[in-house]
Amino acid sequence: MKKIVKMWTLASVMAASMGAAFATDKLGYLVKQPEEPWFQTEWAFADKAGKDLGFEVQKIAVPDGEKTLNAIDTLAANGAKGFVICTPDPKLGPAIMAKAKALGLKVVAVDDQFVNAKGQPMTEVPLVMMAATKIGERQGHELWKEMTKRGWKPAETGVLAITANELDTARRRTDGSMSALKAAGFPAKQIYTTPTKSNDIPGALDAANSMLVQHPEVKNWLVIGMNDNTVLGGIRATEGQGFKAENVIGIGINGVDAVNELSKSKATGFYGSLLPSPDVHGYKSIQMLHEWVAKGKEPQKFTEVTDAVLITRDNFKVELKKKGL
Repeated sequence: MKKIVKMWTLASVMAASMGAAFATDKLGYLVKQPEEPWFQTEWAFADKAGKDLGFEVQKIAVPDGEKTLNAIDTLAANGAKGFVICTPDPKLGPAIMAKAKALGLKVVAVDDQFVNAKGQPMTEVPLVMMAATKIGERQGHELWKEMTKRGWKPAETGVLAITANELDTARRRTDGSMSALKAAGFPAKQIYTTPTKSNDIPGALDAANSMLVQHPEVKNWLVIGMNDNTVLGGIRATEGQGFKAENVIGIGINGVDAVNELSKSKATGFYGSLLPSPDVHGYKSIQMLHEWVAKGKEPQKFTEVTDAVLITRDNFKVELKKKGL
């Protein structure tokens, strides 16, 4: 009888040990706007990484600071060992990291970089992010390319640059775009910057209108901004000022917010958008976190994603489908 009990005890210990060895790690993936196709795709590819690599992804929406901090508590209570986050506000960085540290959770930021109380980037937090300057330069290059194709004269053309320089990512994108245009030969004196109060269509529309009325001499406009919606706001402003679609070229960044515009039966001044890689962001960021948790391999501090494809009315359906969008 004692022998049987000992055998059962040994079996129980072995089973427990095997269970611990093969237990599935739980990792969180927190995003600020889960209704957006970009973040839905990130979540989908984070799930794919979980299936491929053997961990569970707990997905939580964090539209504001309170929900963000509550979500971190929830993850810890559920046994998660870390999380990827696109924060609703970069200034939450210190609070996020303090709570994560107190709960013993590892953190990888995606898409938006944390900033400290002085507004400086928190470079100590691993970050996966599209290459802001490079994608801006690509925007400028594509604008110049299309302008040249149409045979526009630089002397008759202006650049409507809708800026948001208080946001580091926005500033690097628009600066990159303007730098590329100047490098290509566009006259710097004909690049007109106008700050927007918000990176959406209404904010950009107001900013663009105030600049357009100051330059009635401009025949053709190139429109740049940090995302699709700021460029779309500029396009709406040119339409309101009487410019025809053939006299305006706008190229956005993000792709997913450009679908309705590119789907219109009649072409507008919105020529296209640079579609980055939410699939890469979603998979890569949580893969890095998993390797950190499971193998102790700490991620590099900055992983730059440079993949981007120009989507236009001609190819957007095919390219979006490739990305799972």
